[in-house]
Amino acid sequence: MPHLKEPKEKEPLWKEWDYLAQKKGIRHTVYSVNGDQFTGEWLDNKKDGKGTYKWKENGAIYDGDWKKGKRNGFGTYSVPKPNNGYRKEYSGGWKNDMRHGYGTQFYGDNEYYEGEWYADKRSGWGRMYFSDGTIYEGEWFDDQRNGQGMVRLRQVYEGVWKDDIAKCGNMRDFDREGAPEPTKYPIPDVKLLNAESVLQEAEEQFLQDHD
Repeated sequence: MPHLKEPKEKEPLWKEWDYLAQKKGIRHTVYSVNGDQFTGEWLDNKKDGKGTYKWKENGAIYDGDWKKGKRNGFGTYSVPKPNNGYRKEYSGGWKNDMRHGYGTQFYGDNEYYEGEWYADKRSGWGRMYFSDGTIYEGEWFDDQRNGQGMVRLRQVYEGVWKDDIAKCGNMRDFDREGAPEPTKYPIPDVKLLNAESVLQEAEEQFLQDHD
């Protein structure tokens, strides 16, 4: 008995057109309706891999990693300078279009933060350099100094912070001899037999009250 070959079922044309329209792999610059532009890798019609995005509204540029259409991985966000070129504003980790992981945020020429981020906020360990020369190194939570930390002024404060306010700690001179503008008088000695144990007890009590 002769064998009859079944005709191959043909896919509708719209499926072929839809497949051909999918953006995948490396593409030249693709423009959005609002004038933004992206040059880089695509997967399933979404930015995925390495790529550079430029916003038309403010001229800012993000160059780095993407996943499922969002900034994920390592990348750098830069903004235009008034005259020419670009100024780096943030460089580090990203997740779901937000600063996340370890990164450095530049707030100005002489002010920046380097440390940990969580969901676009400073959280974890980090060091903040202020424009007046002050340095804070320690713990952060919800974009504020919170937990154990140390501030370096012309003196050094070491202790506990809560909601960006120093609560319990110790202030001492820091390299007074080498300071360019030392304070007029040194910090006087604390007249306690065991100042460190008193401070530690107060610090532990403060932390217990706020657990």
